[in-house]
This record gives sequence, C-alpha cells and structure tokens, in this order.
Amino acid sequence: MIEFFKNLFGGNTVSFPELMKNGAQIVDVRTETEFNGGHIRNSKNIPLQNLSQNLNQLNKNKPIITCCASGMRSASAKSILEKNGFIEVHNGGGWKSLEQKILK
Repeated sequence: MIEFFKNLFGGNTVSFPELMKNGAQIVDVRTETEFNGGHIRNSKNIPLQNLSQNLNQLNKNKPIITCCASGMRSASAKSILEKNGFIEVHNGGGWKSLEQKILK
C-alpha cells in the first residue's frame, strides 16, 4: 500500500548530488534579469519562453535538472523537454532550494 502512494505522489526521491556527479546539466528557465540577480554556478540560463528554440544547447545524453524561482516554470520546462525527446529530466524547483540540495 505504501508503494502505491509513493508511486502516485512521486515518493521516489531524486539525489541531486548524484545527478551532478553524473554530469547533469542545470537549466535555469528564469528571465535573464532574474538569472543575473543570482543563480547556481555553471547553470545555463534559457528563459522558458525561449526554451523550445534553444534545445540544441542541451545534451540529450546527460541528465537535466530544471529550476526557476519557485518550481512552476521549471515544471513547464520539464514537460517541454520530455516532449522533445529528452529522457532524463528532473524538476529541481526553485533555484535557491536546489542549490542547497546540491551542496548536501
């Protein structure tokens, strides 16, 4: 029964530090202005509204972690990437909380 709820509500946790060790790309989908105000080191800024036109900047063979300010735009970005054939995409949520998870 517990496994049912884990699967239903996404109980499978992602190890962001492990993804980073495996060469994950962090895609920050906030605006350029937001990104310039602070971001995760080595993250790539591709604003959500430009993502579909810039898929060639990403490596389909490496995991991708999307992030934004709160997790809403990064969820949309995850969906766009998956619809375009990216296999391993994770919504990292807000960039500040993702940064803390990566540093663990």
